[in-house]
Parts: sequence; structure tokens; C-alpha cells
Amino acid sequence: MAENHYKFNVTMTCGGCSGAVERVLKKLEGVKSYNVSLESQTAEITAETSLEYDTVLGKIKKTGKKVNSGEKDGETMAV
Repeated sequence: MAENHYKFNVTMTCGGCSGAVERVLKKLEGVKSYNVSLESQTAEITAETSLEYDTVLGKIKKTGKKVNSGEKDGETMAV
């Protein structure tokens, strides 16, 4: 099955911040796997092709964290 790879640079200052991002990704339908790193300030997501980039971006933004940049399958996308 085909999949998309998303990567976001997210401003996270503590474990609570990264935990909030992890919680929304865990609940998001279509997410196959994810890795949120407080140290590198990134959220990397592997998702089914039915899960759009803008949907993932919107969910991360709803946590109140600032998304600095985003990529879809290695291509820079708007945030």
C-alpha cells in the first residue's frame, strides 16, 4: 500500500509540548507511525495516502505549537 511521509519542524519547549503533538497524531485516522522529537524539534509521520498534508498540519497547529516548516515526501510545503 502506498504511503506519504510528512516532516514538520515544530517549536516545542518541553515534554508537555511534544506530548501534545504526540496525542493528536495518535488519534488521527490514517497515521501509520510517527516520531516526535523534542531534541530535534521535529514531528515525522508516515501516513496512508488518504491523509492529506493540510489535515496533519492543521492538527499540529491546533495544539498551539508553532509550525516553522513542513515537507511532504521530501518536498517543501507551505505552513
